[in-house]
Amino acid sequence: MPITIRDLAQSLGARAWGELDLNVTGAAEPAAAGAASGGIIALAMAPRYAEALAPGAMAILAEGMEPEPLGLRAAIFAPRPRLVMAGLTQAFDPGPDIAPGIHASAVIDPSAQIGEGASIGPFVVIGAGVVIGAGARIGAHASIARGSRIGDDALIHAGVRIAHGVTAGDRLIVQPGAVIGGDGFSFVTPEESGIEEIRRSLGQRDAIKAQHWTRIHSLGGVEIGDDVEIGANATIDRGTIRATQVGSGTKIDNLAHLGHNVVVGRDCLICGQVGIAGSSRIGDRVVLAGQVGVSDNIEIGDDVIAGGATKIFTRVPSGRVILGNPAVKMETQMEIQKAMRRLPRFAEQLSKLQQSVTRLLEKG
Repeated sequence: MPITIRDLAQSLGARAWGELDLNVTGAAEPAAAGAASGGIIALAMAPRYAEALAPGAMAILAEGMEPEPLGLRAAIFAPRPRLVMAGLTQAFDPGPDIAPGIHASAVIDPSAQIGEGASIGPFVVIGAGVVIGAGARIGAHASIARGSRIGDDALIHAGVRIAHGVTAGDRLIVQPGAVIGGDGFSFVTPEESGIEEIRRSLGQRDAIKAQHWTRIHSLGGVEIGDDVEIGANATIDRGTIRATQVGSGTKIDNLAHLGHNVVVGRDCLICGQVGIAGSSRIGDRVVLAGQVGVSDNIEIGDDVIAGGATKIFTRVPSGRVILGNPAVKMETQMEIQKAMRRLPRFAEQLSKLQQSVTRLLEKG
């Protein structure tokens, strides 16, 4: 539905300028949002983007930018551009195509409880004792197994798999293909395994013997707080005895993996291809950038930031910024990188020094 510049500015908590009754039907980059674009507002929240604006366009600008020299008809000023971007994209996002009501092809156990106003798409399977909150939307071919509970206003995209014994709060978003509540990767051998031996001996092998892995079953569930988002093809394993936990407000990117018994705190960012091994504990407001790896049974304190591809093998205190493999303080890693770049020059200097010493010895 179109809204006016005035309405949009009010909803974003931003200041507006120009023809405030113009209708806005969507947003685009500056080059695609001219006067003839039919209500499209340009996102030009930095001067370098404003160069592509067409005269007569509508635009969202950063505070301090001048709309008159740009020939705009209307403008909204963003005090914090990315935050305004969040509100703008929410206003124009149509969301997935999930029709209201319950599709005739859905398979729902009679004991399941479906909240008021929930929408259930084609070929969805909902098991015994499942509770779905009010206003939830569940896309085609998703499945929710025995005894799981999903809060109000959830959005479960197509093809999601939620296993038995999963509990999630309100406003959960799960992107396509994610799997929540699969069994943990947990096995044991009758005698000391090779892995246990090298942990004890730090690499020394006394004797290599045949061994057989016996499965440890996963009896715990998964507990997810409010306002959590889980990316496409992400996986969260159920706990062995106690539940794997994800705190309220945490966002998990595509292809991330949380092992069994992992505890992730509130308002964390777990980026793409992050792997957190079993029984590790992640504090509140932690950011793990893409491809970060966390070893098992590690504790990471609150407000830690780990740069891309960092490998964490030991405890990290609260507030630390880390980088590298193995993880060290970011400033230390930067010094390591500088030193590594100097190594070819040092090697050349050492070679010349060795040649000089050899010549002196030969003369002497």
